[in-house]
Amino acid sequence: MHRVLSGIQPSGDPHIGNYLGAWLRWVGEQVPGHFFCIVDQHAITVPYDPADLRQRTVDLATWLLAAGLDPEVCTLFVQSQVREHTELAWILNCVATMGELARMTQFKEKSEGRDSVSVGLFDYPVLQAADILLYQAEQVPIGADQRQHVELTRDLAARFNHRFGDTFTLPQPTFPTVGARVMDLQLVDKKMSKSLGPAGTLLLNDEEATTRKKLMRAVTDSGSEVRAERDKPGVTNLLDLFAAVTGATVPELEDRYSGKGYGDFKGDLAEAVNGVLRPLRERHAELSEDPEAVTDILRLGATRAREVATTTMQTVRERLGFLR
Repeated sequence: MHRVLSGIQPSGDPHIGNYLGAWLRWVGEQVPGHFFCIVDQHAITVPYDPADLRQRTVDLATWLLAAGLDPEVCTLFVQSQVREHTELAWILNCVATMGELARMTQFKEKSEGRDSVSVGLFDYPVLQAADILLYQAEQVPIGADQRQHVELTRDLAARFNHRFGDTFTLPQPTFPTVGARVMDLQLVDKKMSKSLGPAGTLLLNDEEATTRKKLMRAVTDSGSEVRAERDKPGVTNLLDLFAAVTGATVPELEDRYSGKGYGDFKGDLAEAVNGVLRPLRERHAELSEDPEAVTDILRLGATRAREVATTTMQTVRERLGFLR
């Protein structure tokens, strides 16, 4: 059994890309030894409202539980409730270099156009490395855009091990085969993201009518053929989404809609998406009626996570020559 660590920020409302690209896989593969972390300390690298962060943290946990994460099986917890994360991040800062952090593409994207950015935004890949290494994770389920961060994590772990002795497990990134990268419905060359605006993002808390409206207005392409081609990125994106929510293959869907127009295709896609999201939305509404029960689950998860984290940090402190 591999030990697994994955995390998600409580920033903005979750969308179908989160659900298809990560959560369904987490749920399907969860076993004891799998750790799922709500990384609230990553969410404070940009301006934010504290009350909003607290509410979003609980709401995100509610969505994850609604999706099927079982606290009796896996460990679901909040990053800031396990203080060893920041302790290890400082130590890894003394192993990382400015040059390798400056090469991180996500920092370049997130800082573009800003007059000033926080040190935390520049440095958050080191905290992400600490998140992973603290639990001796062997596998890290990620999307393709996080590959560089896991590579940095492996580099920092190997460098620490070389300097101070074998301490950290070198994690391997793992990728889902379907739904890994759901693209925006309007800006089809960009990954679906809350920051791109609501029209192209299928939010989990949207009403079914809103979900249908967004899909019916999704960008397609010139012509009317429902087929996946390099020169038809809009239709290809919708076909990939259809495959992800139904389990059908893209060729099967192409055959099904051969000779039919975009209207029929989009209408059926909307029905399929709403059908998949309906039980998730209903379960989220049920769990939201008792937020204290959700926070109790998170506290229990933090206690369980801290048992592993403290063991790792005892070894790290010993390796570094810190006094007991």
